Amino acid sequence: MDVSAIQREAFLNPRNIGEAPAPSFVGRIGSFDCGAVLHISIRVDDSQRIVDARFKAAGCSTLIAAASLLTEHVKGMTTGEAARVTQLPEWTNGHERNDCAALSFEALRLAIQQYSGSIRSEWEGDEALICTCFGVSESRIEKEIESKGLTTIVEVTRACNAGAGCRSCYSLIEELLRVKDE
Repeated sequence: MDVSAIQREAFLNPRNIGEAPAPSFVGRIGSFDCGAVLHISIRVDDSQRIVDARFKAAGCSTLIAAASLLTEHVKGMTTGEAARVTQLPEWTNGHERNDCAALSFEALRLAIQQYSGSIRSEWEGDEALICTCFGVSESRIEKEIESKGLTTIVEVTRACNAGAGCRSCYSLIEELLRVKDE
């Protein structure tokens, strides 16, 4: 099935239309260029897995298809895995209307950021957070590195989501990896 057939199917039979049940986290985005508006909501369980993802859109068929495909794709992923998906929009290269797919990625990223903000506001730990996007402490990262023999930031991110959001904690994670090697 070629891309246009997949896009047509996703537009004609979109999945995940509506609002994720509460508590949910929402990303809203719009385009001044084409007037499109997209609203993606996610529901996240206690293990940081997206158990539901839905969208509302006012826009073209490409936007609706992209939002439908993306919300279907991220269900069951952790928020960290889904955040990585939003940073890797290579699957849109060479396809028409990349801006519509980019709106979908950005709306999902904003919903994940809203979730991450709620994690930070609920943090009651005694130590500083290394990854504030996903509420991951230094001791948690150290435990993951030690118990699993992790050697790269990518491995740490897969193990506990640290570094999957804004990436500002990369230098701190690198330092923890260096300390382990010494």
